Amino acid sequence: MEFLTLIGTVTFIHLLAVVSPGPDFVMACRNTLAYSRRTGIWTAVGFALGIVVHVFYSLAGLAFIISQSLLLFNTIKFLGAGYLVYIGLKSLLSPSSNINLGVHHEKVDITHFAAVKMGFLTNVLNPKATLFFLSLFTLVVSPETPVLIMLIMGGIMILNTFLWFSLVSIFLSQKQIRSIFERFQSAFSKTFGGLLIALGIKVALTDQ
Repeated sequence: MEFLTLIGTVTFIHLLAVVSPGPDFVMACRNTLAYSRRTGIWTAVGFALGIVVHVFYSLAGLAFIISQSLLLFNTIKFLGAGYLVYIGLKSLLSPSSNINLGVHHEKVDITHFAAVKMGFLTNVLNPKATLFFLSLFTLVVSPETPVLIMLIMGGIMILNTFLWFSLVSIFLSQKQIRSIFERFQSAFSKTFGGLLIALGIKVALTDQ
């Protein structure tokens, strides 16, 4: 019963973190609306793989080392910030092109690998995610917690991440939503670009 309560607590805390708007959410919206539902879901796969990395180093005790090393933390922070700004600038500077819903499946899309890579890098290089998992595995999860229970919690968090952002992608790729995006594509692209740049700057200014 004790472990069931712990699993429920960790699951709830993580769900709150996942649904809170941040770099992952903006990237999921951008890739779904700019490309396709399929690209949005593959981006969600990338987010989930990023969670795998966070869970792994938390279980290995590396999160504490990262939190205590200013060099490591700042390296992750500035790499993540730079990547968000880079993608944001691409959105801002890319030429606008109208989406024709009648030939939706024929429009240029990115590869599965590119979508997974974008999702993975956005998630794994987010220093706030590092701090979240550090806090979770030091303040909520006891060192005496069996490894199996930690792995179960890690699996749930990975699944939560994939399912949530897949649902976001499915919702945003509905015809009615895409028709709105078609009419205001340029504004949406620039908005997403601006948000990613702002998030990148915010990440860069994050204190340890």
